[in-house]
Amino acid sequence: MGPAAETSPRILHGAAAGADRPPGRPDWTIPQGWERYTPQEHATWRTLFERQSKLLPGRACEAFVAGMQALPIGAGQIPDFEQLSEVLMRHTGWQVVAVPGLVPDEVFFDHLANRRFPAGQFIRTPAQLDYLEEPDVFHDVFGHVPMLMNPVIADFVQAYGQGGLRAQALGVLPQLARVYWYTVEFGLVREAAGLRIYGSGIASSYTESVFALDDASPNRIGFDLERVMRTRYRIDDFQETYFVLDRLDDLLKLAEVDFGPLYERVRRLPEYEPGDVPATDRVLHRGTGRYHAARKAA
Repeated sequence: MGPAAETSPRILHGAAAGADRPPGRPDWTIPQGWERYTPQEHATWRTLFERQSKLLPGRACEAFVAGMQALPIGAGQIPDFEQLSEVLMRHTGWQVVAVPGLVPDEVFFDHLANRRFPAGQFIRTPAQLDYLEEPDVFHDVFGHVPMLMNPVIADFVQAYGQGGLRAQALGVLPQLARVYWYTVEFGLVREAAGLRIYGSGIASSYTESVFALDDASPNRIGFDLERVMRTRYRIDDFQETYFVLDRLDDLLKLAEVDFGPLYERVRRLPEYEPGDVPATDRVLHRGTGRYHAARKAA
């Protein structure tokens, strides 16, 4: 059996961290506890940081590279959220807050709507370097925070948080969650030198950084908002389709869209499976589908 496509929007934003880890505060924030990280945990960060830093030149978008260079992030140790927040606040008004793991959707959206990025403060074990179900400090900080230094991404993610609260009330969260998934998490963008990564789920993954850009298997499709809202996604494997922006500034247009009529129209239309390529797509690369076909046959 191959991995399943999405089953719930909560897969994206998270459910409660669990009865064994109740929140200490209503907003689920906790102290990062930087001083409690062990030498082994800092070593795991170093391993992850060094191999991604060697892989991403020529793959990550210009905004990611610029953000990484401007932030107090390095190989030597897990970053201190207070230090990150000091720099972010000066540039885009964002801050990083620590949470124990996945948080309820309404908590997640409220943080984003107020320019607070909730980051897991734990780090994976050495045995989990290539796959982790729950986003940890490496995914959240290495993958997301550099992009929050970019004004376009900073504004877009805040608008997504505001839209998420509205989408919950309207019962259309799955459709909006797909926009976040296929942009902030798994988005590609055209640049003068070629396709580049801006999605954090790709940028923080050693294997998907290669698969998304180099492998013949996935589709690479020009971004279309309605198409994305109708498209299911993979939750535990590489994506079958990546949507490509012509430029990052296009995300600002999404923040100005009146989603009310769009939700009504999309809910009346059929949904697409992750690997579908309808005739209306602007196809940049039609994938072979070989990777996922082999997974399903296994």
